[in-house]
Amino acid sequence: MNQILQVRSLRKTYRLGRVDVPVLKGLDFNVAAGEWVAVLGASGSGKSTLLHLCGALDRPDRDGGSIRFHDQDINKWATSAKDHYRNTAVGFVFQFYHLLPEMNVFQNTALAAMVRYGHFGYLARRGPLRKRAAELLDAFGLGDRLRHKPAELSGGERQRVAIARALMNEPELLLADEPTGNLDAVTGSAILDVIAATHKKGQTIVMVTHDRAIANRADRIVELKGGQIAAA
Repeated sequence: MNQILQVRSLRKTYRLGRVDVPVLKGLDFNVAAGEWVAVLGASGSGKSTLLHLCGALDRPDRDGGSIRFHDQDINKWATSAKDHYRNTAVGFVFQFYHLLPEMNVFQNTALAAMVRYGHFGYLARRGPLRKRAAELLDAFGLGDRLRHKPAELSGGERQRVAIARALMNEPELLLADEPTGNLDAVTGSAILDVIAATHKKGQTIVMVTHDRAIANRADRIVELKGGQIAAA
């Protein structure tokens, strides 16, 4: 299988006051194109840290292993290359929605394309990009909510907007950090259905969760305990 993400001997330590706290202690795992991998673990096991490192939102320790995307070590890239990676190759979904309250549903979704292309680049591509944003939102059941502000939406609707925004630039890799953690069970299940539908279309997904029932929706589970892989 085509491995698009390869994590090797990954280590990450945080400094808290005068104390070094190792969070990741040497991880190895792969993610194949089109695969949905759930990273399962209790609070403090290093799940979110791992996701942030895979998304180039943070760096591993010096000589702390590697994260290779299409066989290129992302931590050896220049800042501009990392920015491009985050804006084009990766989509992020977090437990909290991070929608801009002054923008409506459509604008929040299209914002991802504006960040990627810049104001003038977005204007030059406005027609196709606006069409993609509208189609994503319609597919997620939000076609009648395009002009609503985040404050007018339920938690589940806000998370669907966040997922649409994450997919706006057609990323190869979707990174989801406890995407149902802020939702009730029924709403969370509906969000997992949305994620499953994107996966069925070929989307590669790495999702972290502390809930085994949620992890079981994925193709494969990687379990973290104490900063190391317990089972894969």
